[in-house]
Amino acid sequence: MFDSLGWPEILVLVLIGLFIFGPDKLPKLISDGVNMIRQLRRMATNATGDLSRELGTDISLEDLHPKTFVRKHILSEDDQDAIIRPFKEVYSDASDAAGSLDLNSALNDDDTPAVDSGSRRRPRFDVDAT
Repeated sequence: MFDSLGWPEILVLVLIGLFIFGPDKLPKLISDGVNMIRQLRRMATNATGDLSRELGTDISLEDLHPKTFVRKHILSEDDQDAIIRPFKEVYSDASDAAGSLDLNSALNDDDTPAVDSGSRRRPRFDVDAT
């Protein structure tokens, strides 16, 4: 979550906290914040433990996302294959069709697409405008 937060940013946040709350209230505020984070982690751990115990399976915090939870704990492997199979078929059909296209024949000798306007060919963009 805080991967892009470096030491200069942390220092700036501490200085802002010092200016807003003062040096006497800042340590108490930091300890309250740390305690709140510890309580939230403890509550999440207890909730996953209770859910694992109730369902009879092993659940981690990542499994609490609804899609992951359904895929991992409710659907069987056959159900997952039945859901994924149409997408695999469409993907294979599209890749076969794309493989059969000859894109080199669609381009001119100078490899720029052109529009046929009568007997002379001109580029699809205005050279003077670019």
